[in-house]
Amino acid sequence: MAKHCILVIDDEALMREYVEEAMTRAGYRVDTASNGADGLRLFEARGHDAVITDLKMTPMDGLEVLGRVQEIQSETKVIVMTGYGTVETAVTALKAGASDYILKPFTPDAIELAVSRALEQARLARENRFLREELNTPDAARSMVGDGRAMAALHEQIAKVADSRATVLIRGESGTGKELVARAIHQGGRRRDKPFIKVNCAALSAGILESELFGHERGAFTGAHTRKIGRFELADGGSLLLDEVSEINVELQAKLLRALQEREFERVGGTDTIQVNTRILATTNRPLERAVEEGKFREDLFFRLNVITIHLPPLRERREDIPRLLEHFLHRSNRDNGRQVAGFTTEALEYLQAYGWPGNVRELQNAVERAVVLAGEDMLKPEHFPLNAPSLGASRNAGIRPGLTVGEMEKKLIFATLDACAQNRTRAAEMLGISVRTLRNKLKEYREAGGEGG
Repeated sequence: MAKHCILVIDDEALMREYVEEAMTRAGYRVDTASNGADGLRLFEARGHDAVITDLKMTPMDGLEVLGRVQEIQSETKVIVMTGYGTVETAVTALKAGASDYILKPFTPDAIELAVSRALEQARLARENRFLREELNTPDAARSMVGDGRAMAALHEQIAKVADSRATVLIRGESGTGKELVARAIHQGGRRRDKPFIKVNCAALSAGILESELFGHERGAFTGAHTRKIGRFELADGGSLLLDEVSEINVELQAKLLRALQEREFERVGGTDTIQVNTRILATTNRPLERAVEEGKFREDLFFRLNVITIHLPPLRERREDIPRLLEHFLHRSNRDNGRQVAGFTTEALEYLQAYGWPGNVRELQNAVERAVVLAGEDMLKPEHFPLNAPSLGASRNAGIRPGLTVGEMEKKLIFATLDACAQNRTRAAEMLGISVRTLRNKLKEYREAGGEGG
């Protein structure tokens, strides 16, 4: 790990030198100040990991230093030093938020132990902020509904990789549950009791994303009023999910590559090297190979991320799971919205299973919740689901029959997929596994042959 930086404040020169020497021998970097005002100026400039301050100083005493440090950076721990005659005041400091107090005179081992405890308290405080979120998160594996062959294979893959430290790239269309799989990997391995931290790479600009990933020092840029601990550091010992990793700026990819290879980095505006033991999980809904060919994604970063790949099947490829998913989301929507919808009519089930679900499981979940909230009946019917799906028996794939040529089958499949996607050619091309250009050429071919052009 990078050396922690400790600030020592005491108006007695001999005591400052004594503590400085003890901390330096223990492997810490040390700054010193002879009064509270100078100490706070140093702290505002550097954002130290811990502060050791004398209690009895003038004109600013240790209690005032403690209060100001908490205002500037609340997670920094403060240790107060005091003589035998001021123990009651030291207890007051503890009540005010000091992490510990130590009586003068003390041994180097005693102050080293106090600092070690303080740094551990700060680490646990950061960790607990994210673990509290985990307590309210349902077990990911149990939330992955489905017992078909595709889901069985997925659970088997998760079980194999969960306990390793290997980087996993989770690939699949939007809405297939990539984050849920990442959580299941984390919760199924030895890091389950450590933080699971995520960052949405597509939602942040390059500058903000760099700060979110690696943190920044105070004054690194306009608005950086305090030191910020980045997601890599917060996830130390646990897992970091890079959601939609394909959206990371090419310039930032170089720094990410180094962090993955060396497991070390510097905060924005900082020079200290931070070393971490963070497992990386990444998701993408785009073909990274194509992004590499187009120069939008570094090939070496792709290889580093693509150690183990898990492909999530779209919902249209595991239709056998749709009934169970419908019941699962019906139960959840009833519970969350105070409704008592009993179930689905046979017609509704047939209608929903015939739909292509271009938005995958997320679209199905939203459709069920919308229907539960708006329906005024005990049973959900097809009309409760305005999905732009072709009606049963009326879609252009209804005429598929033995004896059709492969070309005719292909044409009907393309038109049926366009129907399911509300004529969205980009989405249809993704579902068909072809490029938009290929789809456009096919439709042109059909038009020139006198068929439907879509």
